[in-house]
Amino acid sequence: MASASLKTIQQIMRVMKDKPGFDRVLNKVEVVSASPGKVVCEMQVAEEHTNGFGTLHGGLTATLVDVISTMAIMYSDRGAPGVSVDMNITYMNAAKLGEDVLITAQVLKEGRTLAFSTVDLTSKATGKLIAQGRHTKHLGSS
Repeated sequence: MASASLKTIQQIMRVMKDKPGFDRVLNKVEVVSASPGKVVCEMQVAEEHTNGFGTLHGGLTATLVDVISTMAIMYSDRGAPGVSVDMNITYMNAAKLGEDVLITAQVLKEGRTLAFSTVDLTSKATGKLIAQGRHTKHLGSS
């Protein structure tokens, strides 16, 4: 049984956004749903999220892949956040200022010491894939 719940995931996200430091960039991210091994969030691209071209900044996209996949891993049998080992992001389309983006993270596999996840960022209006990330985390031995 998973050690977290939707309410717990929402509380963790709230604490991250309210603390001083880098995670405050997530202040516009809202958890929409969570089930064991899967977390879905939504965010509207605001000016503070954009690059010089007025589209979603690649660094914020990477942060979303990191954080939302970690939430999905936490909402799994192991319930541990782990430590990043590898992360890659493929950027396919730009998300423009004001666009609503869905961030869907799913755990692909959890082994004894590693967890593998994928994250899709899609346009809520069109369903078009904006970026896709893969994230591997070391969970430690159990």
